[in-house]
Order: sequence, then structure tokens, then C-alpha cells
Amino acid sequence: MNQIVHLDVFTHVRLITGFITSLSIARLLTGLARFVQHPKRETIYPVHFGWALFLLLYTIYFWWFQIMLVRVDVITFEFYAYILAYIILLFFLSTLLFPDRLDEYKGFEDYFTSRQKWFYGLLALVFLFDVFDSVLKGWDHFWSLSEEYMLQQTAFFTLAVVAMFIRRRNFHLMFVAGALIVQIVWILRHYNVMA
Repeated sequence: MNQIVHLDVFTHVRLITGFITSLSIARLLTGLARFVQHPKRETIYPVHFGWALFLLLYTIYFWWFQIMLVRVDVITFEFYAYILAYIILLFFLSTLLFPDRLDEYKGFEDYFTSRQKWFYGLLALVFLFDVFDSVLKGWDHFWSLSEEYMLQQTAFFTLAVVAMFIRRRNFHLMFVAGALIVQIVWILRHYNVMA
């Protein structure tokens, strides 16, 4: 009986997370499609574009690794609220990358640099949320991620905080390029099979 109740709650949580995650993915895909739809009007800013790709990959990966919720014995409202806050944070970042209108800006570079502190501040929060999300799935799961995970999250968090205050384009390009590479390698090494 308890296993049936747990699976019902797990399914309910997965459905809600799926809805909000889908909104984030749709926002990112729609935003990225703008570059194809209006190539003369929508000029690509590599830093913005890189973070859009990173966030798309991260959000897809987030949905994939939430299967680990099945390992949580008891899903409390607090746990549920935490997962929702994490997803809402990802959705907010998606809408921050692709606003409804850019009328008051010269393009995505002007927009992104004007929202730099917001974006990187929220991104730092995402990396912090991820660590607590891993702990909530159980200490066995957390420790299975190895020291590499904590080093990666600490580096991402620190660089995101630093990026809030640095204006040099090369720094931001290297950060997003490195983040994309690390994320792709991490996913392929640790989450290529749902288990």
C-alpha cells in the first residue's frame, strides 16, 4: 500500500515538474527560433546564445535526472515546494534570456549586458539549488556523484557570482563555452542511461 501511495505522489510530482519544465523548454526553443525567423532583425550575441543553449541543455537534463525522485522514500510538501522553486527558477531564467519585447534595447547584446547581474545571480542560485536537490534525493545519491560534482558546482557558482560584476566579453565567452563543455561531458559520463 505504501509503495502505491509513493508512486502516486511521485507521478503527481513528475507531472507538475514536466509541465513547468516544458514551458521553459518551449520558451528557449521559441527564442532560439527567432534567430532563424528574423536573421536580419535578431542579431546573435554569442554569450547570450551560448547561455540559451546551456540553459536548454540544463533544463532537459534537469527533467531527465528528476527520475531520481523515485528513490525518495517520503515526499513532503516542503520537498515538493523546493522542487517547484527549482523549476520556477529555471523558467524565470528562460524568460530572462528571451523577453517578450526588445524594443527599448539595441539587440540581445545590449539587453543581456543590461540584465547581467540578474542573469548571473539567478544562475548562481540554480547551481546552489542543484546541490541541495542532490542532497534531497538522499545521501547515497549525493555521495555517488563524487568530489568532481562538488568541485564543478562550486566553480560554476563562483564564476556566476564573479560574472555579475565583470564586463569583459572574453571572460563571459570563456565561461559559457567552458560551462557547455563541462555540462555535456558530465551528462555523457553520468546520466546517459536512466537508472
